[in-house]
Amino acid sequence: IETKPEAHGHNYLKRKGPGALATAYLVIYNVVMTAGWLVIAVGLARAYLARGSYHGLYYSIEKPLKFFQTGAILEILHCAVGIVPSSVVLTGFQVMSRVFLTWAVTHSVREVQSEDSVLLFVTAWTVTEIIRYSFYTFSLLNHLPYLIKWARYTFFFVLYPMGVTGELLTIYAALPFVQKTGLYSVTLPNKYNFSFDYYTFLILVMFSYIPLFPQLYFHMIRQRKKVLGQVEDYSKVE
Repeated sequence: IETKPEAHGHNYLKRKGPGALATAYLVIYNVVMTAGWLVIAVGLARAYLARGSYHGLYYSIEKPLKFFQTGAILEILHCAVGIVPSSVVLTGFQVMSRVFLTWAVTHSVREVQSEDSVLLFVTAWTVTEIIRYSFYTFSLLNHLPYLIKWARYTFFFVLYPMGVTGELLTIYAALPFVQKTGLYSVTLPNKYNFSFDYYTFLILVMFSYIPLFPQLYFHMIRQRKKVLGQVEDYSKVE
């Protein structure tokens, strides 16, 4: 589940920013990540125009998706070392949930890669991340265009449910293949006296969306009122 609008960007604006060197690094990181997700967006568009169909577009952007989504792990490190004033636990949960879906579900269960649900969450992620990393970049430079700020706190109305729907449908589609193959499951007896059923774990992951999604979604609505509900001159924020 994606909740990063309040986790990182708003803090860039509200608190005193990082030092000059850290700021330069964060600007470069966010520019690279913006460019990376733009590459994914262009790849999706080109593949769609070439095929005339949206089926199986995942294969056209598989490598950059894995690279740039995994690259988000650095955001956890940014919080841990204090150059981004956000919760390490919250950021870690948000980033790793996506990395999990990218690698432990979509990559690992090849049968789901052609599912339309994959395109649903990939599209939602792509638009979200282009806006999010642009927001971070301009915030760090103290020149945040209102349009990007508005998009940051408005597009989630559609993108969150779209992404969550795609994620849940993809995990659901993976279940029969995980059950049949015993993927990532550990059965007893073994020398560690430990068992793990990946099939059950995926079901628990799906159920975890029930309490989490509404809570985070309505938090974002409150955040939107706070950020867009008042006129603030962000160009003067240090």
